This record gives sequence, structure tokens and C-alpha cells, in this order.
Amino acid sequence: MSKRYVVAADGTGEYRTVQSAVDAVPAANREPVTIYIKNGVYEEKLTVPAGKRFIRFEGESKERTVLTYGDYASKKGADGKELGTTGSSSTFIYADDFTAENITFRNTAGPAAGQAVALYVRGDRAAFRSVRIIGHQDTLYTPGEGRQYYKDCYIEGTVDYIFGSATAFFDQCVIHSTRSGFVTAANTPENAEYGYVFKDCPLTGNTEAASVYLGRPWRPFARVVFTNAWMDAHIKPEGWHNWGDPEKEKTAKYAEHRSTGPGANPDARVGWSSQWNDEQAASLTVHEVLGGKDHWNPAQAFRDPVS
Repeated sequence: MSKRYVVAADGTGEYRTVQSAVDAVPAANREPVTIYIKNGVYEEKLTVPAGKRFIRFEGESKERTVLTYGDYASKKGADGKELGTTGSSSTFIYADDFTAENITFRNTAGPAAGQAVALYVRGDRAAFRSVRIIGHQDTLYTPGEGRQYYKDCYIEGTVDYIFGSATAFFDQCVIHSTRSGFVTAANTPENAEYGYVFKDCPLTGNTEAASVYLGRPWRPFARVVFTNAWMDAHIKPEGWHNWGDPEKEKTAKYAEHRSTGPGANPDARVGWSSQWNDEQAASLTVHEVLGGKDHWNPAQAFRDPVS
């Protein structure tokens, strides 16, 4: 049976802050630990260190259990230097085998602040279900080459708000743009078979029509594919952007399969992107994309079966 720590800002739990509960987990942890977080707004800059594996954040409710901070890249730290993109993060997940459910990760710096990460995930075998990840520019940062799974999540932002080099599978997640910009900025390693895979994810927006690109390659070899995505009118007809570097068009692998909605426009997409057929898209399963040599099944990270 896993250990269970309860966090409550009002003092009704064992801990008042999430970080104090994380700190209580033994170093080099190898046993499942659930940190149950009661409803409340927890304004704290959080870190789950690399050695503390098998930690699970479980919120009382995804809308009312909020982990938040307001740093941004150009903000000066205690040493007088700018925090930078990584340093702006509200929550850092360095550990492998991390799981989160029913919770909100947020950065409150605002659109004028520029780069301001809500959730930074570097660990391998990271699984998120029914979480909200909310920010503006650079909302979700997925550095490293680990595997990440997002199920029934809501991700909101403006510019490059899902970005990084990890292999990540987004399963029935709502991807919401709040103004013009770019959904993804993948930095996929050259030797990676997959980068970002979005399956059955609606792309919504409260921004002006035809003002959002599906992605642009942060560096060469970016890989992103959308399958069975419903796209609202905010998606630009050309779909993809080369970040001002035509050379990246030669290595980026951008694809769609069965996009629908007013933002789906296969005939107008840039010529260096692809429209996949059913046979090509058949490989886009969680097992194929994320299984790896250890045959990881992210569904096992959750208490209830994943549909």
C-alpha cells in the first residue's frame, strides 16, 4: 500500500504546503507516495527532485486545487541575473515515474511578461490525467528525452505553449489558444521516432480567426502529428511555420490525419507538411509511441482504468 500525505492550506492536513510534503518523501524514494492536495490556491514554486520517484499528486478537484506562481524569464533573481525560461517555471518535475490527477498547474505572470512556464517536466514515464495547465507563452515545457502522457487534460496558452524535446502523447486533451501564436515548438532529437502526438484533441480558441499556427520547429528535426483533431477557425490555413528558417523545412516532420472543423484545411497546408492516411496513422497508439524497451503502460499509473 502506498504512503499518503495530506496537504491543506487551512491546516486540516499533515502539511500546509505542497513543497513540505514533497520534502518529507525520502530521498531516492522507490515506493509509491500519494500527496493528496485539498482544494485551495497554493502559491509556491515547487520542485520534485530527480531522486524522488513514484510520487503522485492527487487534487481534490482540478478546478479548485491550484498550484501557482508568477515568475517569468526576464525577471531578475536574487543573484541579479534573469531567471530565464527554465527558471520561470512554477512547478518543476525532475523525477521519473511522476503522476498527477485532478489538479491545476498555473503561471500567473500574464501575457505581457513573455516566457513564463507553468509546468516543467523532465522525468521519464510522467503521466497526467484530468489536469489543467494554464499560462500564456511557454506554458508546458517538456525538456529532455523522457516519455510523457497527458489524458483528458486542458492546456492553455499563446506562443509556443507546448514546447520541448520529450516524446509526449496527448490523448483527448483540449488545446486552447487565448490569442494569436503557435501551439507547439518541438525540439525533437534527430534520432527520436516520435515527438508530439495529439490524438482526438480538440483545438479551441477565443482569439481572432486564422491567427494560430499548429507549430514551428524550435530546432531542426521537430516532429508533431495531429490525428482526429477538431480544429476551430483560429488555426491558420497554412498550418505550420518554419520559424524564419527555410532549412528547417527539410527536417521537420509535421503531419495531420483526419483533421476536421473550420480550421482543418489540408489543401492549403504548407507543402513541407504531410497528410497521413489511415495506414500511416495506425502506429499512433500509446503503446507504440511511449512503450519503449521497458514496455511502459501509462494507464497503470492511474488508480482507475484509462478508457
